[in-house]
Amino acid sequence: MKSVHSKKIRLFKEKIIESVLAISSTVTGIAVILITVFLFKEGGSLFGDKPIEKDFIVAVSPLNSVNTLSSFQIKEMFDGNITNWSQVGGKDVPVMTFTINDIGQYFSDEEMGADLENMPQCISKLISEDSSIIAYLPLKYVAKEFSGKHINIDGITPKSFLLGKEWYPTSEPVAQIGALPLIMGTLWVCLGAILLALPLSLATAIYMAELANKRVRNILKPVIELLAGIPSVVYGFFGLVVIVPFIQKVFNLPVGETALAGSILLAIMILPTIITVSEDAIRTTPNAMREASLALGATQWQTIRKVVLPFSLPGITAAVILGVGRAFGETMAVLMVTGNAAIMPKGFLEPVRTLTATIAAELGEAPQGGLHYKSLFALGCLLFIITLITNLIVESLKYRRTSA
Repeated sequence: MKSVHSKKIRLFKEKIIESVLAISSTVTGIAVILITVFLFKEGGSLFGDKPIEKDFIVAVSPLNSVNTLSSFQIKEMFDGNITNWSQVGGKDVPVMTFTINDIGQYFSDEEMGADLENMPQCISKLISEDSSIIAYLPLKYVAKEFSGKHINIDGITPKSFLLGKEWYPTSEPVAQIGALPLIMGTLWVCLGAILLALPLSLATAIYMAELANKRVRNILKPVIELLAGIPSVVYGFFGLVVIVPFIQKVFNLPVGETALAGSILLAIMILPTIITVSEDAIRTTPNAMREASLALGATQWQTIRKVVLPFSLPGITAAVILGVGRAFGETMAVLMVTGNAAIMPKGFLEPVRTLTATIAAELGEAPQGGLHYKSLFALGCLLFIITLITNLIVESLKYRRTSA
């Protein structure tokens, strides 16, 4: 009787544990789904928006034949690089830019009124009569009977976002939301990191798995894994104090915050990931294959090169891809040593800015729901997709290895 009672208690406890585990997994799954939906909802809302703040317009005279401009063309006009309307399909008339700060050059205080009550009418009159003017105006200064013509600005598309070469999300009169410099900066730094880390990590993994005795391996493995536990900000401080001045001195550069500094630092940070996974993959090679190779007269190095490495290649490839994923997602260390210049990289000795560094540096200053805020979430969506692709590739390699 007692044994039956204890069995019921045990079964009841097991049911409770199963319920707790089921609830935990369900909550985790729902949380991941909600986070993903929120990320893509905020980031996806960027596309279709105009690259101008909601309470502002760009206007020209109704006498002007131009109706649509791209954000880049408007920027070039206000920067003085486009000086004639014929350059954007209009008449041969010089371009005259106008903002609310220029109103004093055209109207006196008496004309605008003591409380500026006549300012909207003055602005409307100015724009309607001068076909050379392109005006950037707050909506509160636009008269109800505004006689100017609103310029239709091309909306932000996935193509313009991914291929745009300028990242100035807070610039006026129109924002430049081009992520290509950030994408290329990320790829540049990650490429350098893999080129530096792969030979060293692969050599270390082969040594630990095939050549080192048990005592040496038991010392090396915890030391290497310890590198993975060091906070990224500590790596960043190390890079800022040691690597950056070293690069500046060796290459005689004005500043040492470059893509090369980021690559070296990331290479150090991804070493534990590649070494650990590669070593595990190499050690899974069946001893029977090693012994057969040696029995046929092959040397140990020939066995490693002809038998062990080909067998463990899927695992090593997965290790490299995981290292790339870690490099793509690193933020603080890269933010501290790469110079944070959102320009198209031309070499490893120039400052760059990565996707993660951009989000970390700018999100705190972006007004919620604004254009800048949405563009940063769009960068987050891009990082999510890159990480997802990385994980799918790793899983595919694992599946192929298991099938083989």
